[in-house]
Amino acid sequence: MSLSIIIAIIVGIFSGMLILPPSWAAHMDLITTIALNILILFVGIDLGMNKSIFKDLKHHGYIILMIPTAIIAGSLIGGLVAGFIYHYDYNLSLSVGAGFGWYSLSGILLSKLHSAELGAVAFLTNVFRELIAVVMIPVLAKYLNDYTAIAPAGATSMDTTLPLISRATKPEIVVVSFINGAILSALVPILVPFLYAL
Repeated sequence: MSLSIIIAIIVGIFSGMLILPPSWAAHMDLITTIALNILILFVGIDLGMNKSIFKDLKHHGYIILMIPTAIIAGSLIGGLVAGFIYHYDYNLSLSVGAGFGWYSLSGILLSKLHSAELGAVAFLTNVFRELIAVVMIPVLAKYLNDYTAIAPAGATSMDTTLPLISRATKPEIVVVSFINGAILSALVPILVPFLYAL
């Protein structure tokens, strides 16, 4: 699974550099959105056909809230450590860490709150988080456990990385993943400005 993802990314890079005309760039966002929505539609159909999934959610209990709590703690601690290494003020590094993988929103928020430089740092940090998640989700699901596979995805566990989580884990984990992504996505526009203001 991971190998096919890496190959797809490499083929995509070379296609963008050598094959596709530059005029396609203006339409890539629309094409990506349509493809993502089709993937999520099929994940939803798969969930709907498996009637026992929602009953099994009761067995997950506190884990449904524990996963986003652990991801928040890990992301903020990681932000602090990176800020210390690169000599950023703690409030800046915390606010970058609070993007939870939602690169478009966190980048824009921090560009407006502070500077284009910090917005670019937030954007790239969260883009790389998503790229690392794409590679690590199948590995974590195989060698650790299904719940761990949700962690690198952060807020994207409800959209862009959801099809990958669906393929790498059990069907009931997809529901937990979606709930995790929804919680983290709701917190990004709250936590980024709050932590920046500290």
